[in-house]
Amino acid sequence: MDIQVTSRKSEGAERRLGISVSATRVAAEKEKAVKRVAKQVRIAGFRPGKAPVAVVKKRFNNEIEQEALDGLMREAYALVIETEKLEPITQPHAHDVKFAEGEDLTFELHCEVKPEINLAVVEGFTVTRTNPAVTDEMVNEQIEHLRDQRAAWSPVEDKAKEGDMTSVMLAVADDSGTIPEGKEYRIVLGSGQAIPAIEEVIMELTQGTTVERAVKWPDDFPDEAQRGKTKTVRVELKDVKRKSMPALDDALARELGDFDSVDALLAAVREDISSNATRESDAAVRTSLVEKVIEANPFDVPPSWVRQLMGAYAEAYQIPASEAEKFGAEFRTMAERQVRRDLVIETIATKENLTATESDVDEKVAEMATARGADVGQVYAALQKAGRLREIERGTTEDRVFGWLLSRNTVEQA
Repeated sequence: MDIQVTSRKSEGAERRLGISVSATRVAAEKEKAVKRVAKQVRIAGFRPGKAPVAVVKKRFNNEIEQEALDGLMREAYALVIETEKLEPITQPHAHDVKFAEGEDLTFELHCEVKPEINLAVVEGFTVTRTNPAVTDEMVNEQIEHLRDQRAAWSPVEDKAKEGDMTSVMLAVADDSGTIPEGKEYRIVLGSGQAIPAIEEVIMELTQGTTVERAVKWPDDFPDEAQRGKTKTVRVELKDVKRKSMPALDDALARELGDFDSVDALLAAVREDISSNATRESDAAVRTSLVEKVIEANPFDVPPSWVRQLMGAYAEAYQIPASEAEKFGAEFRTMAERQVRRDLVIETIATKENLTATESDVDEKVAEMATARGADVGQVYAALQKAGRLREIERGTTEDRVFGWLLSRNTVEQA
């Protein structure tokens, strides 16, 4: 054969194939390339396409060589993909290309392929479900959070204390010891907006006074270069405001929602916490099941998919380029786990015919519209514009897959 696979190497989802194209086939392709180039170029003294072959070869040898090489590699790639029954998920690329005159063309083709996943064991697992009780403390904590959101800040003449909102002029000496003009900051003491040593200085001041003080930066300060350094700071306390929480009464309940009384508000908060706990328990059971399936059915994942997901994480978290490498090292395991999870769900959905259809999505959208009391067409259009229809399809498919798994495995109550 003119085109042959001379070697095969596999490492996970990566494939490396040694390819050889016979010298005879190479010579024939070069002759075709000469004719194609001759039709395209213009040479003084000759009509288009009528220049002697020898002249074309001499003047445009590099173009002819590249034309022939590109054509041969495209042909070899198409043939190899078909004969080797590969499903590339990345654009294949060539390495170690040898294209000498009168010799075979040889190169190594690198690509990643969709992994073949055989989930032989998906039944017989036991996972534990926890149902944490909703305590009065949890309800009270949520109520306090709601009250805090509606707190009012009022000026006070006292010295500042933890929890107060302060307005300060703050300046920090540079490496030469010079203190620049200060900048105004609003700092809620105890919230982590300023290092503890600076907060201590603020709490010592009376309003309208200024002090310069040597302050040591914490040993765990985020900027490693500043850790443990002692710098002179200038602090002027301009004003102090103290938070006052609204009373927990029926008026607040009505303000927070459609609640007639505090008791109704407390009941709603308890129900909300309970619903969240149930969703978290469901998610934990699903995660445990997938992890057991993965553990029982090891398979490789394409590195390109992991890198792609890491890139999506970095974009979502707005990670600067300077921190990309560190971020990648920390999130690679998470990204790989997510890829494995998605592949397990996709494989089961395909094999068991559980993938959501267009009609399933339409039904889900209709349910959403009914719950909102809105027009189905308008809800569908809004979801389509926001790109969320695919999300609904994926979510419906996942629900079906996990329903199928739960029916075949045991869930014990903790």
